[in-house]
Amino acid sequence: MGHYLFTMWDGGGNLPPELTVARQLVEAGHAVSVLGDPVLAPDALAAGAREVRAWIDAPHHVTRRAEDDYTRDWAQRTPMGVLAALMDTLIVGPAPTFAAETSAAIADLQPDVLVSSFPLFGAMLAAEAREVPFAVLVPNIVALPVDGMPPYGTGLRPPRGRLGRTRDRTANALVERLWNKGLPALNEARAALDLAPLQRLLEQYDRAERILALTSAAFDFPAVLPPNVRYVGPQLDEPSWVEPWTPPVDDRPFVLVAMSTTFMDHIDQLQRATTALGILGVYGLVTTGPAVDPEAIEAPEGVVVVRSAPHRDVLAHADALVTHGGHGTVMKGLVAGVPIVCMPTGRDQPDNAARIAHRGAGIKVSRNASPAKIASALRKVLDDPSFKTAATRLGEQAEVDAGSGAALRELEALASH
Repeated sequence: MGHYLFTMWDGGGNLPPELTVARQLVEAGHAVSVLGDPVLAPDALAAGAREVRAWIDAPHHVTRRAEDDYTRDWAQRTPMGVLAALMDTLIVGPAPTFAAETSAAIADLQPDVLVSSFPLFGAMLAAEAREVPFAVLVPNIVALPVDGMPPYGTGLRPPRGRLGRTRDRTANALVERLWNKGLPALNEARAALDLAPLQRLLEQYDRAERILALTSAAFDFPAVLPPNVRYVGPQLDEPSWVEPWTPPVDDRPFVLVAMSTTFMDHIDQLQRATTALGILGVYGLVTTGPAVDPEAIEAPEGVVVVRSAPHRDVLAHADALVTHGGHGTVMKGLVAGVPIVCMPTGRDQPDNAARIAHRGAGIKVSRNASPAKIASALRKVLDDPSFKTAATRLGEQAEVDAGSGAALRELEALASH
């Protein structure tokens, strides 16, 4: 059987789906080792990894508290600012260090395949230099600047007509130009490993045997994607740190409020969503995640605030979901057939919200929306059955894709070759 080395970073919502893939490999009889942030070690061991190594000199998270966040992309107010911050702190800036530590792990562990989180260009360089086949895991939509795909982080809907296509080509060209600001540094890192230079920075993804999008093609917008991209369905495992939960005994509509796992400067946003539940008089559960103390949220009558709960179990009882729009939470909501009020904070969340609204499965409101505005949107999705119908339709296909085993088959094929 194969031996797979996963190189990972703790970006919050990326971990559960990536570790779901690792668990599937272990259950199929393969060996999995993990090189990643120290904070993710318990999750990786729970997924069945036989060995977990920590990044040492490469950037890493020791906790999920705000003060330990080295990217601070939540402090940026534009998609371009977010991308620039991630390029400097994660994707390109520390690529030589990630490459060195990954290369040492490859030499020691001798994996058949390297499986990398999508921002870790340094890990990909090491695999390429040591001629180890590698796959890239994208735990959300395929946000590449290609025809048919609106620019990353903008929350735009699909282009309509010539004007829309011109809009996206122009904007994607600007995104590509921003990516390419990191090209000289990446090529310098490649030269140090005796690798040929690239003509464009995103060409690094072309070196991967597979880019596995851990989402449903039915959720994403249709686009002309590179030939190594495969949609393999959402991966729906819960984090290992979730706490038990008992379903409510209450006749009122039940709403889950679930925001970011990591700190996104969203405490006030979480409070406004919680206050909105009190305006409606619904029963509610609010999960704050590891980065926010539940005591920081003031809850109205009938609303319970906890650090964590198994979202799939909770959503099986829920009538609506209020969320920042993280891909994992959105997918679990859709699979449960629950309509969504989405308050995107950053990263891919505006794009997820656009897909929800475009498909009629929910409503997008501003991250700065007042409690009254949030309550109004929530009332709409509770009262209009078309939102639940659309969410159920999307969720049924997502659930089929989630159970397809496509990610396992793709990675097993790489090891067999």
